[in-house]
Formats: sequence, C-alpha cells, structure tokens
Amino acid sequence: MKLVKFFLVGILFGIVLTKTEAVSWYRIYEMFHFQSFHMYGIIGTAIATGVVGIQIIKRNKVKDIEGMPIEILDKEKGNARYWIGGILFGLGWALVGACPGPIFILLGAGFYNVAFVLLGAIFGTFLYGLIKDKLPH
Repeated sequence: MKLVKFFLVGILFGIVLTKTEAVSWYRIYEMFHFQSFHMYGIIGTAIATGVVGIQIIKRNKVKDIEGMPIEILDKEKGNARYWIGGILFGLGWALVGACPGPIFILLGAGFYNVAFVLLGAIFGTFLYGLIKDKLPH
C-alpha cells in the first residue's frame, strides 16, 4: 500500500510532462536547434524548483519518510566528469529525441518505437555496472 502514493505521483508526473509537451519529439528537436524557448523554460523551472526544494530541506532539516534526517552531500570537485557525462547524455538525448525520464510515458502514450530507447538505456546501465570500477569517479 505504501507504493500506491509513488505510483500516483508517477502518473501525475506523466500527465504534467505530456500536457506541457516535454515528451514531444518535436519540442526536443526545437530545443536542440535553438528554435524555441519552450523546453528551456521547462528545464529552467525544474532547476529553480529543485534549488528551492534543496534549500528548504537543508535549512529546515527535513526528515525522510522513515524519520531519518535527509543528508545532502556536496559534490566532489572535478570538471571533466561533468562535462563528459553531460555531453554523452546530451548527444544520446539529441540522437533519439527522448530523455530517459519519459520513456515509460511515451510507451504508455503508444509510441512503441521508444522500446528501442528503453532497451538502449537498460543496456547502457548494464554496461556501466560492468565497467564502473574501472572508471575514474
């Protein structure tokens, strides 16, 4: 029964992403061609909301669902890993026209060709699991 609320939040998230056209291949195409502010506005709003949420959690010492304090550690110093990861993520996003987040939303909306993106995401996660100990973290 605990998982029902997460399922409902997931459905709400899917509805919001669909209604804002954040899962639209055309909107993603426009973004990567710098033809529209639409997606940048959505991403900027998400960043601002995240910053405010993190500050609320840190300043009010918010606890998790089990009553344990939420501890948010600072990121390690480093530049190259974030640039390389961001470039790889962005290239993948631009090539397939879909962010990994809404894969299931797109499948639920009937875009079954996104199953190939899902398989690629699963394969990439599996591959990372195999080589993560050899990567510089």
